[in-house]
Amino acid sequence: MKLTIVYDNIVHKKVKGLKSDWGFSCLIETDDANILFDTGAKASILLNNMKLLEIDPGLINKIVISHEHWDHNGSLEKLADYLDNVDLYRIDQNKAVKNMQLVTNIGSYKITEKIFSTGMLEGIVDEQSLILKGKKGNYLLLGCSHPGVEKILQKASEFGKIVGIIGGLHGFKDFTILKDFKFICPCHCTKYKKDIKDLYPADYVEGGVGKIIEI
Repeated sequence: MKLTIVYDNIVHKKVKGLKSDWGFSCLIETDDANILFDTGAKASILLNNMKLLEIDPGLINKIVISHEHWDHNGSLEKLADYLDNVDLYRIDQNKAVKNMQLVTNIGSYKITEKIFSTGMLEGIVDEQSLILKGKKGNYLLLGCSHPGVEKILQKASEFGKIVGIIGGLHGFKDFTILKDFKFICPCHCTKYKKDIKDLYPADYVEGGVGKIIEI
């Protein structure tokens, strides 16, 4: 399973023209699906980064929106022009998009054989996260963690032990929860990146646009 961060607050890969912006999007490539998790805020930036990273948006066949904030779903409408017959997974059942088949689920559900959603978890903002079954264990892919990292982890652990975490952690600071993780990649809205890096330097992984992660 290959993950490529295509939208984030910082740029990781030294490719001329890649742009950072407030928001998050990550492409997940597996043997049976190409899944875009969130779309960032601006379609022009998302499409620019995809082009420079040699990602064809037309090959995307599933999109998951973690939560309904502009910096995670802002590119969706314009991105639809480049897509066809795409399954759209979101927790708002009233937000269908052209060229996409809307799939809504409240509880946890399977997207592919190796990718599952926590389902909608309630918080300051309701949100869903993804559980990715990698070779060395399960990884958690997060949008902003509005329901709380602890709550999301508790739900995700029902699918098996979590060994790594990727995505936005917002104001999360109960860092002891991360002590058993072998892969920690805070992105986007994470407030305490430096603290996490200082505590877990061996397991900390820098994110950013262009970062490729294989699990």
